[in-house]
Amino acid sequence: MKQALFRAGSGGGKNLPKRPGVEFLAMKNLRNLKDKKEIARRIDGVRPDSPRLWGKMSAHQMICHLSDGFRLYMGEKKVAPAGGMYPSKVLRWIALWAPMKWPHGFKTMPELDQQAGGGSAPVEFARDVRELRNLLERFVRQPRDFSWQAHPHFGEMSERDWMRLAYLHADHHLRQFGA
Repeated sequence: MKQALFRAGSGGGKNLPKRPGVEFLAMKNLRNLKDKKEIARRIDGVRPDSPRLWGKMSAHQMICHLSDGFRLYMGEKKVAPAGGMYPSKVLRWIALWAPMKWPHGFKTMPELDQQAGGGSAPVEFARDVRELRNLLERFVRQPRDFSWQAHPHFGEMSERDWMRLAYLHADHHLRQFGA
């Protein structure tokens, strides 16, 4: 299915059936098995010496950063709520649903920042990749063995939002290393 950047029933989607949730299925997310497999395949394509295309993290640090992201999503890694001048709902919609790729250089939360020593330290590349793959599988497994927590920037989020966020975060950093 061609990726759509509109909502079913909005007039732009004449090829899609007008059913609730169609817009979510048309936008990449980890609830979609094909999209989850894509992310897993791309994770497996990262090597310890994969060159970065932007930023400061090494490929190994990026693997650990993505693992920390999943730990945050599942409530296992605590971070301070982010302050800011933008309402979380507006920021959340832009980050998750606006038809654009995430910009490079967006400052991460200190607790996940590999450069500032806040993230989980890399140990052994193959082990850390296995851990990331295990976290990915656990994140999408039903029934869940965790409860959604409020996101530090976006506040309370639906499962739909979490599945989209996790896909976009992984995609952003995998693109950072050409995977």
